[in-house]
Amino acid sequence: MANQPVYKVIFHNANQVFEVFARQIYQSDMWGFIEIEEFVFGERSQILVDPGEEKLKHEFSGVKRSYIPLQAIIRIDEVDKEGTGKISEATPGSRSNVATFPVPGMQPHHSSDD
Repeated sequence: MANQPVYKVIFHNANQVFEVFARQIYQSDMWGFIEIEEFVFGERSQILVDPGEEKLKHEFSGVKRSYIPLQAIIRIDEVDKEGTGKISEATPGSRSNVATFPVPGMQPHHSSDD
């Protein structure tokens, strides 16, 4: 199990961006979806609790497999070890070098300098 890869998956969910870690990820037989299994959450000290990761644990508690639409995926990385998952607010219009596909629930942002 020491050689089993870990993947960091970043995707849109409603108006938030989720960053999760998992051991299994593959293209689904259900067209247009990526399947994520075996979520990995940091097992750090029980004294220090990360509220963002706790929210993710709660969100995915009891989930065996998650199907994420391809258009919601921002990035998938194979990493050396798991990190701390997090949820952040999606900020349309923030300056970035990454453009995403339109996602249902996200309003397009028109900058005044476009």
